[in-house]
Amino acid sequence: MTEQVIIAGFGGQGVMSMGQLLTYAGMLEDKQVSWLPSYGPEMRGGTANCNVIISDNPVGSPIVTEATAVIAMNLPSLDKFEKAVKPGGLLLINSSLIDRKAVRDDIDVVYVPANEIAEELGNSRVANMVILGAYLAKTRIVDPKSVVESLKKVLGESKAHLIPVNEEALKRGAECVK
Repeated sequence: MTEQVIIAGFGGQGVMSMGQLLTYAGMLEDKQVSWLPSYGPEMRGGTANCNVIISDNPVGSPIVTEATAVIAMNLPSLDKFEKAVKPGGLLLINSSLIDRKAVRDDIDVVYVPANEIAEELGNSRVANMVILGAYLAKTRIVDPKSVVESLKKVLGESKAHLIPVNEEALKRGAECVK
């Protein structure tokens, strides 16, 4: 099985973190992985996206040309990457910030109110984890426990207190697709 995902949004929305967590989780599960970040000219507030490939087979190129999934955190990302999803693929839309519906009818589309759920959890910065939880529930490409384990490495000791809210965000996102 090979999953090729494009994760896109504004800088500061945790787009790169989502990609890194998926990659680390894939490594923990002995899968072949690649992560290719792409930034706009600004770090925060500019555009950001990354290509992530998780596979049972060696990854030949880190570039995603036909995405099995796209996670769009904002409208410019949806506008740019909706067409990149291959027919039958998955499109996750952050419906808290994107007010339009997908135009394609040959893909599975999931609307996740990621920012609203993050606010309910008391931390607006976990919107990325909410939509990541929905993605994991739909694809089952890696176990959410592997993502939490990866989060421990990414956050480090000084931010370990943030793990519970991130874990809850993953669960709440998964509930959006059940």
